[in-house]
Amino acid sequence: MTPSTDRIHQLLEGGVRDKAYPGAVWAFGDAAGTLASGAVGSADPDRPEQPMRPDTVFDVASLTKILAVWSCIGALWTDGALPLDEPLAGIWAEVDGHPLGQVTARNLLTHTAGVPLRAQLKNLYGTDPAAIRAGVLHEALHRPPGEAVEYTDRAALILGYLAEHLSGQPLDQLAQTRTWTPLDMTGTRFGPLPADLTARCAPTELDQDTGAHLQGTAHDFSARLLDGVCGIAGVFSVLDDLTVFLRYLLDPATAARRPGFGPEWTEESLTVQTGSLEPVRGLFWHPAPGTDPAEQTWVHYGFTGTGMWISPKLGTWAVLLTNKLYFTRDREPLISIRNSFRQLAIG
Repeated sequence: MTPSTDRIHQLLEGGVRDKAYPGAVWAFGDAAGTLASGAVGSADPDRPEQPMRPDTVFDVASLTKILAVWSCIGALWTDGALPLDEPLAGIWAEVDGHPLGQVTARNLLTHTAGVPLRAQLKNLYGTDPAAIRAGVLHEALHRPPGEAVEYTDRAALILGYLAEHLSGQPLDQLAQTRTWTPLDMTGTRFGPLPADLTARCAPTELDQDTGAHLQGTAHDFSARLLDGVCGIAGVFSVLDDLTVFLRYLLDPATAARRPGFGPEWTEESLTVQTGSLEPVRGLFWHPAPGTDPAEQTWVHYGFTGTGMWISPKLGTWAVLLTNKLYFTRDREPLISIRNSFRQLAIG
């Protein structure tokens, strides 16, 4: 091991000992490939004899927003089918005459749309997917668009619905045809997973209804409510697929087949889009904590304990996958580990 990778191993092993997560899989590299990678701990503490592996399948939670929604919206933008700054009422009859009609796709991508901050789909709209869709698309805004940056899952849910409307395809099929298949991301899909993949999947939180940890089924309640497929969460993936995805963002020539979005979308997205508003945002991506936006080190996290970083300026990427929800919903134990990992992996 190099000094850097040795320190990463020590850092992540410490997280296992401290029960920040049962185990972790990680890698960092550049456009040419992976420079270092590893795995620590186990996927399931009840089966310590089965170590975490590079091919362990993870519920990536909000990385769905990047792997599915962001990439599909980018494909539609690249096609010329989605202007980012036109009010949605002009391109989507379903929201015309409703508060959401004044919002733009850029508002949603920068979390400045003013839509409600919490999902609460079942409490507000019940369990019927059609009623949930109508409720979300016709709801009142929390504040005027463009007034503040406030992270909300609903932005991705709405953009997922929009992508389905413009493409005429369900989000899972659209992501498969426009992103995952062209990039040969064969280990990436929406759940629930079939039995063979479930056996390789890192379990997440204890399900109070069954008394067992969720495995192969999305942890996110909204995703489960919507049969596993929505813009908020629901995607499962593996380390190798995420490295292929990030390498493409750094250099499109690394892909044998080009997905629906190209370098113009990546460049647009990894640029500050929120003006003087704080916290700073690109399009779904945000600057890594502890970095200056000028450093161009961008990140997106998943609530289950996942994260991926990309730095066009440095020409590097990094991935850290954990199943920290097995132990706790508390974010604190993982925050310092993530930040230290990023510093060691890409600076």
